[in-house]
Amino acid sequence: MKKSSKRNAAERILKKIEKSVTAFHVCANLREELLQNGFTELREAESWDLRKPGGYFVMRNGSSLIAFFLSGKNAAGYRVFACHSDSPSLRLKEAPEIGQEGYIRLNVEKYGGLLCAPWFDRPLSVAGRVVIEEEGKLSSRLVNIERDLLLIPSLAIHMNREANEGYKYSAQKDMLPVFGDAEDKGKLSAIIAEALGVKNGEILGDDLFLYVRQAPSFWGAREQYISSPRLDDQECVWCGLEGLLASKNDAFTRVLTVFDNEEVGSSTKQGAAGTFFADVLDRIEEAQGRSAEQRQIAIANSIMISADNAHAVHPAHVDKADLVNRPHMNGGIVLKFSANQKYTTDGVSAGVVRKICRDHRIPLQVFVNHSDVAGGSTLGNISGTQVSMITADIGLAQLAMHSPYETAGTDDVEHMIRFSKAFFESKEII
Repeated sequence: MKKSSKRNAAERILKKIEKSVTAFHVCANLREELLQNGFTELREAESWDLRKPGGYFVMRNGSSLIAFFLSGKNAAGYRVFACHSDSPSLRLKEAPEIGQEGYIRLNVEKYGGLLCAPWFDRPLSVAGRVVIEEEGKLSSRLVNIERDLLLIPSLAIHMNREANEGYKYSAQKDMLPVFGDAEDKGKLSAIIAEALGVKNGEILGDDLFLYVRQAPSFWGAREQYISSPRLDDQECVWCGLEGLLASKNDAFTRVLTVFDNEEVGSSTKQGAAGTFFADVLDRIEEAQGRSAEQRQIAIANSIMISADNAHAVHPAHVDKADLVNRPHMNGGIVLKFSANQKYTTDGVSAGVVRKICRDHRIPLQVFVNHSDVAGGSTLGNISGTQVSMITADIGLAQLAMHSPYETAGTDDVEHMIRFSKAFFESKEII
């Protein structure tokens, strides 16, 4: 049976998510794909030559990336598709091995607002970035222990009869994964060193996270649902990349921004509250010989899409959804509103999104929080404190947000790819 284009699109994106186990791996895999598509890599610590039309990209901290396409013509402004590389997880602390009662557990702390319960009783492993010395210089290397290495065991119901009546998890007590027994003391660093091909003891620093080993899946009566780790927000990252690569627009500079640390507030040098985006735009404008006033005109003619997934109405908790605005999986792009501006969409930016969806026959739905339920936020309003653009917040409807294994709609992947391409090609000036 021939697969539909929507199924093919979902399979492509899930394969990319599966191998992008940390924010560092997201950007490394983005880098590889951009290079394969003829983009030129730039480095912040070097001069930039942007005289030739074409695609360029730059990374910061190995976990944030900005890619852009210059047409060689005097662009009127920017079309920016923004998303984030990180997902809620458990991060290893320094000297993580803890020996107790014949077990070796790893000392971790929560990264972001994760749902704790789904982390239990699943095969886990460790991945991230390490720093070593090579030829007298510090060098960052990625590592991924690609096997089932850890597990966080639940406490048996016999020892906690109230477990199914609600439980308050202690990150320091309950969330530490089992690594081995007493004979395995000191082996974690050896395993990581072996995976890197270096000697044990040569690692000078690290940023290591746990991740769930469970593979993405299609399920449902018609396989209309997908489940995977890190759908929030890699689903938008990879759909945005496909849209960028497929788009053409000589009137505007097309930009894909992928920020790190959205899940912990974005207040880092590589986050949306940092200067990364503004720094890159400044260098693009300078390379094109624009004055400060011309730069401001270009920004005023620009539009940003902040793409981060949205809550689908939950079948068992309909009371948590708004009375009217209830997105469903496979219902298309979700346009997000918030009176307190946790989402930046207003009447103007909503009009931009609705026009794109109408003109390209992309299904559209709306998310607004239940007025008595506090919602989350994303990077659109934070990025606006650095570079002020007309911005709309969108996403795809999903269930189990911030679980290590999230659920979304199969068809919606293609909807987002089509939307991002159409957005990059839009030429309206507001």
